[in-house]
Amino acid sequence: MLEDHATAASSPTAWPAAYPKGYAVVDVETTGLARDDRIISAAVYRLDARGEVEDHWYTLVNPERDPGPVWIHGLTSEMLEGAPLFGDIAEEFSSRLADRVLVAHNAVFDWQMIAREYARAQREAPVRQRLCTIALSKELGLPLPNHKLESLAAHFGVVQRRAHHALDDARVLAEAFRPSLRTAAAGGLRLPLHECRPLTEWADGPAPRIGRQGGGYGGYRPGSWRPSRRRPACPYPNPGRYEEGKRLKQGMRVAFSGDTSVDRELLEDRATEAGLHVATSLSRLTSLLVTNDPDSGTSKAVKARQYGTPVVDEAAFGQLLRDVEPAAEHLLGGR
Repeated sequence: MLEDHATAASSPTAWPAAYPKGYAVVDVETTGLARDDRIISAAVYRLDARGEVEDHWYTLVNPERDPGPVWIHGLTSEMLEGAPLFGDIAEEFSSRLADRVLVAHNAVFDWQMIAREYARAQREAPVRQRLCTIALSKELGLPLPNHKLESLAAHFGVVQRRAHHALDDARVLAEAFRPSLRTAAAGGLRLPLHECRPLTEWADGPAPRIGRQGGGYGGYRPGSWRPSRRRPACPYPNPGRYEEGKRLKQGMRVAFSGDTSVDRELLEDRATEAGLHVATSLSRLTSLLVTNDPDSGTSKAVKARQYGTPVVDEAAFGQLLRDVEPAAEHLLGGR
């Protein structure tokens, strides 16, 4: 398998005309994984159409809060206190991303963190498509033991010097992406590109801030950087599946999948306030799946196709939320 990929990558071939004209290989380090976590460093390697490096850029970012898992990224409060705020580097970051496909390892995470930071700064990230190198390695059928960046790097003989340092992670990914891209081109493979929808609304909850004393952790508790948010149980019984052309009914089980232009938790909050049951997984009892990419390979989208669960996009769901049928009406009507 290795030999086949090496041969394909080095063979001269006509480059697919539909391929992007440039890429921005990105890595961000963050204070955690939750919606209110912040970027603390970012790196971008700009590549041309064939994956050759044009330049690279790196910056620290002051998250205005505790740095989170210092034992992973190595960035302390003292190191970040004098760093620029995201709003200060947003324009430079934009110039690195503009007119390019964002490439990252587990790209949906990097994209969501970036989109949230831009929304906080009341700006919009100039990104319209992303490419996940995990998805690309699956499309190529690379014989990897797992989908960690270190495994992808080892497959292509790329040496990592500083894991979880944004600049080195971006370099490693750029070096592994180049042969992946060439192999895909040689085989005429359609790249797994996904649309990026910038956030149009944002609301942060309270977060511990970096103290002037430089204590390093402040109010941070190890293990608190991956919180699960518990909503009150829906008080209404599930009336069944949504039917196209009709109203949503209170008690319907609604699941969400993929990127949304309004932050996911804001959408979920609105659904809960309307009397819907927000489901974290999809089952045969799910009334509706909301996704902007129904043909994606997410587990929810796959199950929706298997179960025949109705699917609507974010815009249609927003319209439906304006007129949700009260539980009393459909309960009385069914007796």
